[in-house]
Amino acid sequence: MNKAETMTATPSNAAAEAPAAAAITLIEAITQALAYEMRNDDTVLVLGEDVGVNGGVFRATAGLQQQFGPERVLDTPLDETTIAGLTVGLASQGMKPVAEAQFDGFMYPMVDHIVCHAARFRYRTRGRLTCPMVLRVPWGGGIRAPEHHSEANEAIFTNVPGLRVVMPSSPARAYGLLLAAIREPDPVIFFEPKRIYRQYKEVVPDDGEALPLDVCYVLRDGSDVTLVTWGAQVKETLEAADKLAGEGISAEVIDVATLRPLDFATIAESVSRTGRCVIVHEAPKTAGFGAEIAARLAEESMYDLLAPVERVTGYDTHIPLFRLEMKYLPGVDRIVAAAKRALANG
Repeated sequence: MNKAETMTATPSNAAAEAPAAAAITLIEAITQALAYEMRNDDTVLVLGEDVGVNGGVFRATAGLQQQFGPERVLDTPLDETTIAGLTVGLASQGMKPVAEAQFDGFMYPMVDHIVCHAARFRYRTRGRLTCPMVLRVPWGGGIRAPEHHSEANEAIFTNVPGLRVVMPSSPARAYGLLLAAIREPDPVIFFEPKRIYRQYKEVVPDDGEALPLDVCYVLRDGSDVTLVTWGAQVKETLEAADKLAGEGISAEVIDVATLRPLDFATIAESVSRTGRCVIVHEAPKTAGFGAEIAARLAEESMYDLLAPVERVTGYDTHIPLFRLEMKYLPGVDRIVAAAKRALANG
């Protein structure tokens, strides 16, 4: 297990005694983290479409307006451009806004404010000002939603200097990484894989302990092949590792978690031992973030590789609706086949 799993950062005003831990879903972990930080930091507020009275389209903010009031949990107009501009403005004036883009495909009207302003505050002012904001984004496919509701567009934002791009893959990592994101002085795009919002539960103590950003998490040790993934695909990748283990193949599984900045050192160290790498992601293959990892391996780990890097991805098309949706997403069999190709080519 990666040492980062045990690293924490607790705020000075944390509650003296945390309540008993409960098994909760990923979406409940998001709510729990938001409530904790709002209780302990008056500058944290939540805004977005339907986040207040209705508790959000996925219920991530359920009960927060009743607990903290409409001045700290703001229902906004159905206007993503305004939400992004208001969020940047609040962050520039000493608040820590956590905005919600209702779906990943709704982010595009926000790009001007995110790219041209939020991501440049530190650079533009030579470090005198930062932009401590979080944009929460329900991300990815697999829930039979219509167009603009099932996109995996993380690679667009990993190309922007000044942004952090984070994607949890479990309830515990969602809680710890969201706390860290809110406490981060620079803007964070926080992608939440909606396919696994309620897929399983995990014990998550509400203790205010953040997980470190900017590190990969080694979820499973292995010696034959390195499987690198993030978000909802972590589940299928771990299942593929189990299936490979049944055939005598030892697969190491790495959850990237923070895509920008990338903890390439953890990936490189693993590949130096296994000699093979399979990268798994939901986004289309061309110019997906997996291409950046593959390029870094070619540049910095060429002599460690015993076989070409394999990529298991979505296809270069919009996600199909609805019958072919799960065929589009990388599955266990495709991951296993890629690992076997890597082993056969070595």
